[in-house]
Amino acid sequence: MGIFEDLVAEGAAVPLEGWDFSWFAGRATEERPPWGYASLIASKLAAVESALDLQTGGGEVTASAAAAVQPPLLAATESWPPNALVASRNLPLVVLAPDDGPLPFRSGAFDLVISRHPVVTPWAEVARVLRSGGTYLSQQIGAGTNRGLTDFMMGPQPVSDARSTTRAQEEAEAAGLEVLRLEPAELRVAFFDVGAVVHFLRKVLWTVPGFTVEAYRDRLLDMHAHIQEHGEFVCASTRFLIEARKR
Repeated sequence: MGIFEDLVAEGAAVPLEGWDFSWFAGRATEERPPWGYASLIASKLAAVESALDLQTGGGEVTASAAAAVQPPLLAATESWPPNALVASRNLPLVVLAPDDGPLPFRSGAFDLVISRHPVVTPWAEVARVLRSGGTYLSQQIGAGTNRGLTDFMMGPQPVSDARSTTRAQEEAEAAGLEVLRLEPAELRVAFFDVGAVVHFLRKVLWTVPGFTVEAYRDRLLDMHAHIQEHGEFVCASTRFLIEARKR
């Protein structure tokens, strides 16, 4: 029981600020999507005069992509103050703004809007702040992501279509955007100890809504036993890339 307690305590103590997953090195792995999001946005950022990163988290991904060539105007939004503080150290202009809008920018202000794993996409606001011919590029979490982990912890759960590629295309087009690229991917995820599961569930809140160690202690014990027996817990995450242009 001592190993279980130590691992759970470790996972419960890791700070949650920012969107840096380096703590998981050696403790969990996730296959990467084939399109290479960071490289894609780096090439886009190098070709525009103005860009907006929605729901930037700690700004780490965009800052890395913009390290070589940064547009004259690079702004970002974030809704959680601790993340916004981290992002302000990584990016030149970070504004606190709600995930679902409105966005505090004038219409047609940006050549490019990007977003990695947005909680929600405010399509009408994206279209509004893009100039005519401007591009929206986003890597999004797909429907049923990490369903195996959710079901293990909570029992079988229904899968909503709210994050489906079909819904994304319909909403983008309804906002006046032309979808140029829509590519889904299913990716292998493996956890190698229960502490990594605890930290992941604390950080990625929608996997098990309302997760606490106390409420899910019995399931965490079962997870620990599963990993001890099999060496890992495996599930699948879903992602999709969407690129759209303002008509």
